[in-house]
Amino acid sequence: MREIVFDTETTGLDPFQGDRVVEIGAVELVNHVPTGRKYHQYINPERAMSAEVIAVHGLTDAFLADKPTFKEIADDFLAFIGEDSKLVAHNASFDMKFINAELSWIGYEPLSYDRVIDTLLIARQKFPGARVNLNELCKRFNVDNSARTVHGALLDSELLADVYLELLGGREPGFLDKKLIPETQAQGALQEASPKEFHAPRTFDVPEEELNQHTEFVKKIKNNLWGIE
Repeated sequence: MREIVFDTETTGLDPFQGDRVVEIGAVELVNHVPTGRKYHQYINPERAMSAEVIAVHGLTDAFLADKPTFKEIADDFLAFIGEDSKLVAHNASFDMKFINAELSWIGYEPLSYDRVIDTLLIARQKFPGARVNLNELCKRFNVDNSARTVHGALLDSELLADVYLELLGGREPGFLDKKLIPETQAQGALQEASPKEFHAPRTFDVPEEELNQHTEFVKKIKNNLWGIE
């Protein structure tokens, strides 16, 4: 099974308000093992960015001015992710929204949400009520994120790959969580693992005298839940 863990950096929050992708990073997993293959590309968004956005990822208009446009890198990116690899991202709806907008603007077919695994949804299910941003998950799983002084698509993909494997139960296949992770409504299908194996219930032989003593004791409890009177 081939999976691509990826991340994007952008000029803002909404491609339908003119925001664009400025960086894509991705790493390859095969059967939940990093292969060392990576994709990384800075992209000229052909528009200016605000100081607030630059503070998030550190990419300036001047730095991006001589970088290729999305149209120029689209084929290489699509070749790296392939046609049927699962796509793993944190808050995947954000990244997919931008990638598909960019693809549509150059006349390409959008990527299917059915191939997406959203680690944010997995983390929320696994740790309900807890903070599950990338930094917090790195801290929880002892993943070294000391190099993450700003958001960067490749570094964040590498960190997320480690976090994703921990969310599945660690790098040892025998420790993977066997529950079926439910299908999402907005981000497509999450990764399915094998159904959990259930053992037959254990039975114990209880002497009749002890059963009678227990029944007499329960009768003394007013409105007992077992209906014994």
